[in-house]
Amino acid sequence: MRMTASPSPTPMPMPALDRILFASSNPHKLNEVRAILEPLGFHVDGLDALPAIPPEPDEDEETFEGNARLKALFYARTTGRPCLADDSGLEVDALGGAPGVRSARYAGAGGTRAERDRANNERLLRDLAHVPPAQRSARFVCAMCLAAPDGRILAESRGTFEGTIIDTPRGTHGFGYDPLLLVPDAGCTSAELPPEDKNRRSHRGAAARGVARALGR
Repeated sequence: MRMTASPSPTPMPMPALDRILFASSNPHKLNEVRAILEPLGFHVDGLDALPAIPPEPDEDEETFEGNARLKALFYARTTGRPCLADDSGLEVDALGGAPGVRSARYAGAGGTRAERDRANNERLLRDLAHVPPAQRSARFVCAMCLAAPDGRILAESRGTFEGTIIDTPRGTHGFGYDPLLLVPDAGCTSAELPPEDKNRRSHRGAAARGVARALGR
């Protein structure tokens, strides 16, 4: 019997990636991602650039990577555009890694973004009230995923930003837990860093640059 080899499948072309949809309605995140990726040749649109914003999928994965992948695939398929998504949060060692993937809703999901941030920070300080400063090591984590509309994962990355949790919020830059994360070598909190310094050091900056490197930028 004469055997013939099956033809290899033709690889699908890489979609055009000069213009990327970033799947977030958080203007702070969008500004940070734009500041990092646009100088590398990407144009980054937020969800507000869409004619209609699709409903958010349930972020029910147990890891940052799982939630980032879930969101990227959902919005890429829904919009027909290459989509970058992230999931990020704070891990505190003394709390066993909490708030972790529940960082944005640690104290509940109601209220405005500013009200949720304040409530989350207040709960974090209550939970750490009896933990000595030397045992408050923590880090921001950001996982990013870039997906194509056909369901392919084009790039994934992860970044971290180490620090310790202090008792009194400091600084006006940033959002979320930024006022409570002290960056020891900088002598200030994440919220006291100028935006360009934060982007150079931060978990989101590291993750975004990792995606860019995976795409050859």
